[in-house]
Amino acid sequence: MKGVHFYTAFVLLALTFTFASAFDPSPLQDICVAINDAKTGDAVFVNGLFCKDPKLAAAEDFFFPGLNKPGSTSNQLGSNVTLVDVQKIPGLNTLGISLARIDFAPYGLVPPHTHPRATEILVVVEGTLYVGFVTSDNRLFTKVLYPGDVFVFPISQIHFQFNVGNTDAVSFSGLSSQNPGVILIANAVFGSNPAINPDVLAKAFQLDLNIVKQLQSKFSMGNN
Repeated sequence: MKGVHFYTAFVLLALTFTFASAFDPSPLQDICVAINDAKTGDAVFVNGLFCKDPKLAAAEDFFFPGLNKPGSTSNQLGSNVTLVDVQKIPGLNTLGISLARIDFAPYGLVPPHTHPRATEILVVVEGTLYVGFVTSDNRLFTKVLYPGDVFVFPISQIHFQFNVGNTDAVSFSGLSSQNPGVILIANAVFGSNPAINPDVLAKAFQLDLNIVKQLQSKFSMGNN
Protein backbone atom coordinates (compact mmCIF):
# COMPACT_ATOMS: atom_id res chain seq x y z
CA MET A 1 0.00 0.00 0.00
CA LYS A 2 2.88 2.39 0.76
CA GLY A 3 4.19 1.76 -2.73
CA VAL A 4 0.84 2.70 -4.24
CA HIS A 5 0.69 5.89 -2.15
CA PHE A 6 4.19 6.88 -3.29
CA TYR A 7 3.38 6.15 -6.91
CA THR A 8 0.14 8.13 -6.91
CA ALA A 9 1.73 11.07 -5.11
CA PHE A 10 4.61 11.06 -7.60
CA VAL A 11 2.20 11.04 -10.56
CA LEU A 12 0.16 13.85 -9.02
CA LEU A 13 3.16 16.09 -8.43
CA ALA A 14 4.74 15.36 -11.80
CA LEU A 15 1.56 16.17 -13.69
CA THR A 16 0.75 19.18 -11.54
CA PHE A 17 4.07 20.89 -12.14
CA THR A 18 3.55 20.68 -15.90
CA PHE A 19 0.71 23.20 -15.73
CA ALA A 20 1.43 24.96 -12.43
CA SER A 21 2.19 28.30 -14.08
CA ALA A 22 -0.55 28.12 -16.70
CA PHE A 23 -2.77 30.81 -15.19
CA ASP A 24 -1.12 32.61 -12.28
CA PRO A 25 1.43 35.24 -13.40
CA SER A 26 4.99 34.03 -13.66
CA PRO A 27 7.16 35.27 -10.78
CA LEU A 28 9.88 37.80 -11.42
CA GLN A 29 11.98 36.68 -8.46
CA ASP A 30 13.12 33.41 -6.89
CA ILE A 31 10.80 33.57 -3.89
CA CYS A 32 8.06 35.89 -2.64
CA VAL A 33 6.97 34.66 0.80
CA ALA A 34 3.58 36.13 1.69
CA ILE A 35 3.42 38.32 4.78
CA ASN A 36 0.37 39.70 6.57
CA ASP A 37 2.07 42.56 8.38
CA ALA A 38 3.60 45.02 5.95
CA LYS A 39 4.32 47.69 8.56
CA THR A 40 7.82 46.48 9.28
CA GLY A 41 9.28 48.06 6.14
CA ASP A 42 10.60 44.66 5.06
CA ALA A 43 7.78 43.92 2.58
CA VAL A 44 6.81 44.66 -0.99
CA PHE A 45 3.35 44.32 -2.56
CA VAL A 46 3.22 41.65 -5.32
CA ASN A 47 0.29 39.76 -6.87
CA GLY A 48 -2.27 40.46 -4.16
CA LEU A 49 -0.05 39.71 -1.15
CA PHE A 50 2.89 41.49 0.41
CA CYS A 51 6.20 39.70 0.11
CA LYS A 52 8.65 39.21 2.93
CA ASP A 53 12.18 40.41 2.36
CA PRO A 54 13.82 37.30 0.81
CA LYS A 55 16.69 37.65 3.26
CA LEU A 56 14.21 36.99 6.09
CA ALA A 57 12.63 33.88 4.50
CA ALA A 58 13.00 30.56 6.29
CA ALA A 59 12.30 26.90 5.58
CA GLU A 60 9.08 27.10 7.63
CA ASP A 61 7.68 29.49 5.01
CA PHE A 62 7.64 26.58 2.55
CA PHE A 63 6.35 23.86 4.87
CA PHE A 64 3.00 22.45 6.00
CA PRO A 65 2.67 19.38 8.26
CA GLY A 66 -0.08 16.83 8.73
CA LEU A 67 -1.57 16.18 5.32
CA ASN A 68 -1.39 12.48 6.20
CA LYS A 69 -4.17 13.03 8.76
CA PRO A 70 -7.78 12.59 7.59
CA GLY A 71 -10.19 15.50 7.88
CA SER A 72 -13.52 15.10 9.64
CA THR A 73 -16.35 13.93 7.38
CA SER A 74 -19.01 14.28 10.07
CA ASN A 75 -21.20 16.68 8.12
CA GLN A 76 -24.21 16.58 5.83
CA LEU A 77 -22.12 15.99 2.73
CA GLY A 78 -19.80 13.40 4.25
CA SER A 79 -16.65 15.01 2.87
CA ASN A 80 -13.79 17.23 3.95
CA VAL A 81 -11.36 19.28 1.88
CA THR A 82 -8.03 20.23 3.43
CA LEU A 83 -6.64 22.94 1.15
CA VAL A 84 -2.96 23.82 1.31
CA ASP A 85 -2.80 27.18 -0.44
CA VAL A 86 -0.86 30.40 0.04
CA GLN A 87 -2.67 30.96 3.34
CA LYS A 88 -1.17 27.72 4.69
CA ILE A 89 2.23 27.92 2.97
CA PRO A 90 3.26 31.57 2.50
CA GLY A 91 6.08 30.47 0.22
CA LEU A 92 3.52 29.52 -2.43
CA ASN A 93 2.95 33.20 -3.17
CA THR A 94 3.46 33.87 -6.93
CA LEU A 95 4.27 30.20 -7.61
CA GLY A 96 0.89 29.35 -9.15
CA ILE A 97 0.24 26.05 -7.37
CA SER A 98 -1.63 24.58 -4.40
CA LEU A 99 -2.65 21.18 -3.08
CA ALA A 100 -5.69 19.62 -1.42
CA ARG A 101 -6.50 16.41 0.43
CA ILE A 102 -10.11 15.28 0.09
CA ASP A 103 -11.61 12.78 2.53
CA PHE A 104 -14.91 11.02 1.89
CA ALA A 105 -17.16 9.03 4.18
CA PRO A 106 -19.05 6.20 2.48
CA TYR A 107 -21.23 7.87 -0.18
CA GLY A 108 -19.75 11.25 0.72
CA LEU A 109 -19.93 14.05 -1.83
CA VAL A 110 -18.02 17.14 -2.86
CA PRO A 111 -20.98 18.91 -4.50
CA PRO A 112 -20.94 20.67 -7.88
CA HIS A 113 -18.56 23.61 -7.73
CA THR A 114 -16.01 25.56 -9.75
CA HIS A 115 -12.51 26.93 -9.19
CA PRO A 116 -12.49 30.32 -10.94
CA ARG A 117 -8.71 30.53 -11.05
CA ALA A 118 -7.45 26.96 -11.39
CA THR A 119 -7.43 23.71 -13.28
CA GLU A 120 -7.56 20.73 -10.91
CA ILE A 121 -5.85 17.37 -11.31
CA LEU A 122 -7.03 14.64 -8.92
CA VAL A 123 -5.55 11.27 -8.00
CA VAL A 124 -7.42 8.64 -5.98
CA VAL A 125 -5.45 7.00 -3.18
CA GLU A 126 -8.19 4.98 -1.49
CA GLY A 127 -11.75 4.01 -2.42
CA THR A 128 -13.85 4.48 -5.55
CA LEU A 129 -14.97 7.88 -6.81
CA TYR A 130 -17.50 8.88 -9.44
CA VAL A 131 -16.29 12.24 -10.79
CA GLY A 132 -17.25 14.54 -13.61
CA PHE A 133 -17.42 18.03 -15.07
CA VAL A 134 -19.76 19.94 -17.38
CA THR A 135 -18.50 22.18 -20.18
CA SER A 136 -20.03 25.44 -21.40
CA ASP A 137 -22.05 23.56 -24.03
CA ASN A 138 -23.61 21.38 -21.28
CA ARG A 139 -21.59 18.30 -22.19
CA LEU A 140 -20.96 15.99 -19.23
CA PHE A 141 -17.67 14.11 -18.85
CA THR A 142 -17.70 11.44 -16.12
CA LYS A 143 -15.52 8.58 -14.96
CA VAL A 144 -15.40 6.06 -12.11
CA LEU A 145 -11.94 6.24 -10.54
CA TYR A 146 -10.03 3.65 -8.56
CA PRO A 147 -6.77 3.93 -6.55
CA GLY A 148 -4.03 5.23 -8.80
CA ASP A 149 -6.43 6.76 -11.34
CA VAL A 150 -6.02 10.42 -12.32
CA PHE A 151 -8.64 12.86 -13.66
CA VAL A 152 -8.45 16.51 -14.75
CA PHE A 153 -11.09 19.20 -14.18
CA PRO A 154 -10.49 22.17 -16.55
CA ILE A 155 -10.43 25.66 -15.10
CA SER A 156 -13.82 27.18 -14.19
CA GLN A 157 -15.83 24.11 -15.26
CA ILE A 158 -18.53 22.86 -12.87
CA HIS A 159 -17.38 19.56 -11.39
CA PHE A 160 -18.01 17.11 -8.54
CA GLN A 161 -16.60 14.07 -6.74
CA PHE A 162 -18.80 11.34 -5.21
CA ASN A 163 -17.71 8.30 -3.19
CA VAL A 164 -19.75 5.45 -4.67
CA GLY A 165 -18.31 2.85 -2.27
CA ASN A 166 -19.37 1.74 1.19
CA THR A 167 -15.89 2.46 2.59
CA ASP A 168 -13.96 5.68 3.15
CA ALA A 169 -12.16 7.24 0.20
CA VAL A 170 -9.18 9.60 -0.08
CA SER A 171 -7.91 11.67 -2.98
CA PHE A 172 -5.34 14.40 -3.50
CA SER A 173 -5.65 17.31 -5.93
CA GLY A 174 -3.15 19.71 -7.43
CA LEU A 175 -4.49 23.12 -8.49
CA SER A 176 -2.85 25.57 -10.87
CA SER A 177 -3.15 28.60 -8.61
CA GLN A 178 -1.81 29.68 -5.25
CA ASN A 179 -5.40 30.75 -4.48
CA PRO A 180 -7.79 28.71 -6.67
CA GLY A 181 -11.01 29.87 -5.04
CA VAL A 182 -14.18 27.78 -4.89
CA ILE A 183 -17.79 28.53 -5.80
CA LEU A 184 -20.31 25.95 -4.55
CA ILE A 185 -23.12 26.14 -7.09
CA ALA A 186 -26.09 25.52 -4.78
CA ASN A 187 -24.71 27.79 -2.09
CA ALA A 188 -23.97 30.58 -4.56
CA VAL A 189 -27.40 30.45 -6.21
CA PHE A 190 -29.61 29.83 -3.19
CA GLY A 191 -27.40 31.12 -0.39
CA SER A 192 -26.00 34.39 -1.71
CA ASN A 193 -25.79 37.43 0.56
CA PRO A 194 -27.95 39.36 -0.03
CA ALA A 195 -30.33 36.79 -1.47
CA ILE A 196 -31.22 36.73 -5.15
CA ASN A 197 -34.83 37.75 -5.75
CA PRO A 198 -36.77 34.45 -5.46
CA ASP A 199 -38.88 35.40 -8.47
CA VAL A 200 -35.72 35.33 -10.58
CA LEU A 201 -34.78 31.85 -9.36
CA ALA A 202 -38.32 30.52 -9.65
CA LYS A 203 -38.43 31.49 -13.31
CA ALA A 204 -34.85 30.46 -14.07
CA PHE A 205 -35.24 26.98 -12.55
CA GLN A 206 -38.95 26.60 -13.38
CA LEU A 207 -39.77 25.98 -9.71
CA ASP A 208 -42.63 26.95 -7.46
CA LEU A 209 -41.85 30.14 -5.56
CA ASN A 210 -42.32 28.40 -2.19
CA ILE A 211 -39.76 25.75 -3.12
CA VAL A 212 -37.26 28.46 -4.01
CA LYS A 213 -37.81 30.15 -0.67
CA GLN A 214 -37.30 26.81 1.11
CA LEU A 215 -34.03 26.29 -0.75
CA GLN A 216 -32.90 29.82 0.06
CA SER A 217 -33.64 29.19 3.71
CA LYS A 218 -31.66 25.94 3.61
CA PHE A 219 -28.63 27.40 1.86
CA SER A 220 -28.62 30.84 3.43
CA MET A 221 -25.34 32.01 4.96
CA GLY A 222 -26.60 31.31 8.46
CA ASN A 223 -27.35 27.67 7.68
CA ASN A 224 -24.22 26.67 5.74
